[in-house]
Amino acid sequence: MNEDGSMPGEGLSALETSLYFFGAPLGLFLLISVIVWAATTDRKSSKTTSRGSLTQIE
Repeated sequence: MNEDGSMPGEGLSALETSLYFFGAPLGLFLLISVIVWAATTDRKSSKTTSRGSLTQIE
């Protein structure tokens, strides 16, 4: 039921619907995952090198 004065727009095509509700969220998820992966890989490699120098006895 439409409210008074409202004008419904055109419907979305099947391609637009799949891009908006499947493609865009999947793309954002992958982008965020890659950013987090890249940010944590640098920390892991720097932690292992500093830990090695702390556990070594001369």
